[in-house]
Amino acid sequence: MDVYARPANNSILKEKVVDSKDENEILPPDHLNGVKMEMDGHLNKEFHQEVFLGKEMEEFEEDSEPRKNRKKLMVIFSKVDINNDKKISAKEMQRWIMEKTDEHFQEAVEENKMHFRAVDPDGDGHVSWDEYKVKFLASKGFNEKEIVEKIRNNEELKIDEETQEVLDNLKDRWYQADNPPPDLLLNEEEFLSFLHPEHSRGMLKFMVKEIIRDLDQDGDKKLTLSEFISLPVGTVENQQAQDIDDDWVKDRKKEFEEVIDANHDGIVTMEELEEYMDPMNEYNALNEAKQMIAVADENQNHHLELEEILKYSEYFTGSKLMDYARNVHEEF
Repeated sequence: MDVYARPANNSILKEKVVDSKDENEILPPDHLNGVKMEMDGHLNKEFHQEVFLGKEMEEFEEDSEPRKNRKKLMVIFSKVDINNDKKISAKEMQRWIMEKTDEHFQEAVEENKMHFRAVDPDGDGHVSWDEYKVKFLASKGFNEKEIVEKIRNNEELKIDEETQEVLDNLKDRWYQADNPPPDLLLNEEEFLSFLHPEHSRGMLKFMVKEIIRDLDQDGDKKLTLSEFISLPVGTVENQQAQDIDDDWVKDRKKEFEEVIDANHDGIVTMEELEEYMDPMNEYNALNEAKQMIAVADENQNHHLELEEILKYSEYFTGSKLMDYARNVHEEF
C-alpha cells in the first residue's frame, strides 16, 4: 500500500482536542476504557494497560519511582494469582481482565450520573434532544439564552457546517439510544448508552456500523485488510513520520489478521467486528489473556511468572522498570 496516497478515515466524531470541561461532559468520548477500538475506528493503544491495571492505571506514571511501581506490580501479580502457585494461568488472567473491564464500566456509570445532572438541570429525570442540543452548543461557545429562544420560536440556528455535521451524527446516536417506546427523551440509563455505547448491545451495533461506514470504501458493509489499514488524511513529511505510519499499518494488519477476522477469510463482517468490540465477551477475554501471556512467556510454559511480568512491565503497565531481576531478588 502506498502510504503517500492514503484514503481518508472520515469519522466526523473524531473531534479536535477540546479543552472545555463542559464539552467533555456532554460529548460522547472517542476513547472508551477497556474497549479495543476507539469510536473513530482507531486501535486503542492503551487497551492492555486498561484491562490489566483497571482504575490503578493512573498510578503507573512515567515519572513514578520504579521501585514503587515494582511493588505495586508485585501486589497486582498476587491478586491475579488466586491459587497462589506463583504463576498466572490464562484462566486467572481472563478472570482478572473481566474484573478490570467491569471496573471501567462502573466508573463510566458514576461519571454518567454527573454528566446527566449537567444536562438535566430541572432534575425531572429525562433530557430532550433540544435540551441536550442547547447544552452542547453552549459548550461550543454559542449564547445559551439565544439558542433557547430560537429553538422555542422555531427559528433557524446559524451554525457552522462542521458543528452541524457533528450535531447530525449526535442526533442519530440519540435516536439509537432512545429505547422503545421512543419518545426522544433519554433517562439516565439511556443517556449512559448514548455516551458509552459499550453498555448496550443495540448501541454497540450502532457504533460498529459507524466504524464500518467510515472505513468501508466500496460500500459492501464489510472490511477488507486494505480498507482497515487505510490511514487518516495527513502528509508524511520526514522519515520519523514515515516510521510512525509504517508502525500504524503494521499494528492494524496484525490485529485484523490475527484477532478481528475470526474465520480468517480476509473479510471482517459487522458480526465479527461486534464480537471484537464487545468488552464483556468472555471468549475475547480468554483470547486476550492468552495473547498477553504469550508476549512475556519466555520459558514457554503458557503461564506468567513474576519475573516475566516485571521484565515486560512496559507492555502491562506502560511503565518500564529497570534492573528488574536484581530488584526482584532484593524485594523477595
